[in-house]
Order: sequence, then structure tokens, then C-alpha cells
Amino acid sequence: MRVVLDLVLDLLYPRRCAGCRAQGWPFCAVCEERLGVLSPPGCVRCGRPLEWSVDTCAGCPPDPIAWARSAFAYDEPVRRALLGLKFGGARVVAEAFVAPMARSAADRTDVAQTITWVPLARRRRRERGFDQAEVLARGLAARTGRPLRKLLERVRETDPQARRAAAARRRALTGAFQAVEASPARVVLVDDVLTTGTTAAECARVLRASGAAEVGVVTAARALPGGLPARCYRAAPRSLADP
Repeated sequence: MRVVLDLVLDLLYPRRCAGCRAQGWPFCAVCEERLGVLSPPGCVRCGRPLEWSVDTCAGCPPDPIAWARSAFAYDEPVRRALLGLKFGGARVVAEAFVAPMARSAADRTDVAQTITWVPLARRRRRERGFDQAEVLARGLAARTGRPLRKLLERVRETDPQARRAAAARRRALTGAFQAVEASPARVVLVDDVLTTGTTAAECARVLRASGAAEVGVVTAARALPGGLPARCYRAAPRSLADP
């Protein structure tokens, strides 16, 4: 019934490009050519694309994150799409990222015991009406068949961290999250964007303290200064949302 309803809605209200709102779903042909798809070879630990494989790299997120995977580079049109998800209330945009996220982490999620997410504070969740990281986590859990559990809550609001030095970011985030139940051994932590990794690392620290032995991070996009290999900007497949 849900599949039939989706088909009817797509006929009556065709979905628009998540990046520019032109015709085409999840991205139009123009936006697809600008997608930076993060693919191997590269860093085994964090998934950063390079010209050859390495075990770790200078861009790896901080400990105690065991590994990280992201589907796309955080530049246009991905940035516009994720801002629409986060601030525009366009939850359907999450569907454009779930399948690529699952593919990017396929070598890791098959042994995960639980998928969870980086939670918003209650006030921000009320303002937006949903938690974008939770929406992505639910989609990833459904796509991979892994169980979904809420393992964390944010107990203190924090200001945007992007312009702070690393030490200041760590201080600001200390104590911002707490565990709501014991963690299983292998956890996948989901968020929309990985920048410095400081927020994810603090969540991983709390999960480790509550029982996790390994915490990996999966995001829709990752901020990667310094550019990517040219292969990452070749035309992405038309069926980005397909298996």
C-alpha cells in the first residue's frame, strides 16, 4: 500500500532535485555532475579518497572514533540539499542520501550491532519538528537491516563549533551528551555532516564509557579541505536513491 501511495504522489507531485529544485530526483543532471562522491582508494580508517590506499591519514577524525564513512563531499549541491533537510523541514531529502550512505559503509555496517545518531537538543528538535540525524539513521537502519536504538541524549545546548579552535571545541562539548542505556559492543553513529569530528568523537567517548568497544561514524557528507581526486567528480549514477 505504501509503495502504491508513493507512486500516486510522485505522479501528482513529482519530486524535485534536492540540490536546486529543478526537475529530477534525487538530483538533476546538472547537479549530479557536481557531486563529489567519496570512493576508494583512500584512507582505510576514515574513507577519505586518495590516489592510493593508506591505513590512516592526516584528515582522520579524532579518537575514540574507530572509523568513518561519508557518501559525498560537503560542497554544492549537497550542502544546499542538507540545509533543506536541516532547516527547511524537507524530510524527503533524506531519501536522497540513505542509499549512498549505505553503499559508502557497506564494508562496516554488516557487523554493526546497533545504529544510533547524534541527537539534537530538545529545544532545537521542537523548533524543527524532527531530528535530521535521526531521520538519516532510521533510513540507514531500514536499508541495512541493522537495529536502531536511541543510545544518547543531548543534555546541554552548544553554540556552533566551526570557528572554534580544536581545544575550545572539545571543552565546549564536554558533558553535552549522556548515555540513555548501555551500548552494545559495535555501534554505528549517524549524523548529517562530518566536519572536524569533534562532536562525533564526544558522542563516541560517551558510548565507549557506556559499554561500546567500537564506534564508527556514517554521515551523508564530509567537509574535506584541499580538494579531492578528479575521479570523485565524474558523473554520479542516475539511480543514486536505488539499491
